[in-house]
Amino acid sequence: QLQLVESGGGLVQAGGSLRLSCVGSGSIFRVADMAWYRQAPGKQRELAATISTTTTTNYADSVKGRFTISRDNAKNTVFLQMNSLKPEDTAVYYCNARVFRTGGDYWGQGTQVTVSS
Repeated sequence: QLQLVESGGGLVQAGGSLRLSCVGSGSIFRVADMAWYRQAPGKQRELAATISTTTTTNYADSVKGRFTISRDNAKNTVFLQMNSLKPEDTAVYYCNARVFRTGGDYWGQGTQVTVSS
């Protein structure tokens, strides 16, 4: 089992920055591919960024160049640094972990990010 707890959301003006954190409980964090998803009001959940167990990263085109995902396995934590925020980044951001060898798929409870214009 892997429990995920996000933090770091809040209200920020356009052009500002926020850093989201997701702490995982359980030793399998180190073998999990991690991701940040987001869901805006009235829209489907979408993938924002991923980081593999080998720290390979990928980003949605909408956040590329502005967001950076990273992980610290010693602290069981994955981060999402968000810079140059735009009102369209407003969403609930969810942390996700996938362990392919077990089929495990875990989600956090989400953290709200609101960007005002």
